Amino acid sequence: MISPQAGVPSADSGLALLTDLYQLTMMQGYFEQGMTDTAVFEFFVRKLPDNRNFLLAAGLEQVLEFLERLRFAQEELDWLGRSGRFSKEFIDHLAELRFTGDVHAIPEGTVFFPNEPILRVTAPLPEAQLVETRLINLLHFQTLIASKAARSALVVPGKLLIDFGLRRAHGAEAGLLAARASYLAGFHGTSAVLAGMAFDIPIYGTMAHSFVQAHDDETTAFEHFSLAQPDNVTLLIDTYDTEAAAEKIVSLAPRLKQRGIDIRAVRLDSGDLADHARKVRRILDDGGLRPVHIFASGNLDEYALHTLKQRNAPIDGYGIGTRVDTSADAPYLDCAYKLQEYAGRARRKRSEGKATWPGRKQVYRFYDEHGLFAGDLLTLEDDCGEGQALTQLVMQGGRRLAPPLPLTEIRQRAAMDLQRLPMALRGLETGPVYPVTVSRALHDLARAVDEGKV
Repeated sequence: MISPQAGVPSADSGLALLTDLYQLTMMQGYFEQGMTDTAVFEFFVRKLPDNRNFLLAAGLEQVLEFLERLRFAQEELDWLGRSGRFSKEFIDHLAELRFTGDVHAIPEGTVFFPNEPILRVTAPLPEAQLVETRLINLLHFQTLIASKAARSALVVPGKLLIDFGLRRAHGAEAGLLAARASYLAGFHGTSAVLAGMAFDIPIYGTMAHSFVQAHDDETTAFEHFSLAQPDNVTLLIDTYDTEAAAEKIVSLAPRLKQRGIDIRAVRLDSGDLADHARKVRRILDDGGLRPVHIFASGNLDEYALHTLKQRNAPIDGYGIGTRVDTSADAPYLDCAYKLQEYAGRARRKRSEGKATWPGRKQVYRFYDEHGLFAGDLLTLEDDCGEGQALTQLVMQGGRRLAPPLPLTEIRQRAAMDLQRLPMALRGLETGPVYPVTVSRALHDLARAVDEGKV
């Protein structure tokens, strides 16, 4: 059962078991050996996907709610007992488990870059271990979608952008969280009604081809829809002949006007959108319907929007679905949640190609004289820097320190961060590598760990 308000399973069904088996098998090993000292794990992205110049942090709110709700329901404990994999003593221990740790994070809506931890968990080792799978699941997905959606917002600033992707999202939760992530990143709303209720996102909708096809003629379909939705008349005009339908709109508009109904927009969903938009715009303007907007949809993403912009298509807004809600051109991030400290000692992974920086870290951001990002410093938490410290304490002792921020405020932060990106990083092509400097203190600690001096 998915809770739409949080985008997480309900507290009495599947909350703690939404994990990988090896988290539980490791936990039993920790339990048997009494390994409950404080552990520090950090979530970060190792490298950017192709054609990405930045990432946008998202998903923290769902993480915090998951951690606050964390517990094993009796039915889950019973199932684990029947599995025969775990001792009765360990299962009894799980019955009392709650998350009691601290969380530091980069705020949602913040632009970040590879190797910069966007979340740090400090908690007894078994707790920090158990939550790995769900934390990655939540942070990875929303960050992936927000980062994709932000590119559309940068390509066509000022245009109406609506999430249309629920029907082709990879499941219900993915569709809801994609609506949240895309709105956070700069979209103006979603077609997903439940996302509107759950996250207070503005909802938008038009009509489907089936509505037109169910009528004997197109004009009657347009009239009936207008009567049913007099305050939101957006008519889909490409079921048969797009330009002929636009002419019908011109003829219908005066009759609707007499009944106090204005046509707000027409929607194009197929064919050469730029060509159809120019022809429809001319028909509407010549028919005295200059205020009527043109809205387009159909396999769109930032690349298609860029092409339409280059062709000067007279389109006022876009419905963007499948390609953004699945991040079609970059469907995953090379991300990780790794142990950086245990029992007061810094730790680091040294695997080939996957080495990590040890210790608790902070990210400092610097700006140029125009207020644009100039570079970041990755360093140890206690190595004070001069820039803007991005990582903040958001949960202590298993309880968040502040109520959830309105999504509109997170969206404003994202918009501000995106506008502070250097121009070379805002485009769709691969730009210069953004400078993230690793501090001398962090280099020294890594060397000390490698040499067994820490």
